[in-house]
Amino acid sequence: MSLTETRYTISEVEARTGLTQHTLRWYERIGLMPHVDRSHSGQRRFSERDLDWLAFVGKLRTTGMSVADMVRYAELVRAGEGTFDERRELLERTRHEVRSRIAELTDALAVLDFKIGTYAMSTVAGKAEQ
Repeated sequence: MSLTETRYTISEVEARTGLTQHTLRWYERIGLMPHVDRSHSGQRRFSERDLDWLAFVGKLRTTGMSVADMVRYAELVRAGEGTFDERRELLERTRHEVRSRIAELTDALAVLDFKIGTYAMSTVAGKAEQ
């Protein structure tokens, strides 16, 4: 950490990320956030690296990864390079689940498109008869 590195208060991180202060504290409490530095008065001071981590966690949340798996991933990261294989396996499993959901949604979208097209043609046909 550099003395010139920008630090952010929890309020600033809330504004930048959209995560509530309660959520940020909870992430730290459950071990999803790495140790956040504190000022001499005890206030949290987040770094750019912390913001990058929060952005990554946001992507994991978007995938539907469970909080338990996200915490496990964070533990593996803190454990170091010896956990690369386990981290990769966790991410590969999540990728497989995301691809399965995308396939389900693609199928559902095709049904919706078909139905919308059917109603659109009925509307056009009905107007032609008038």
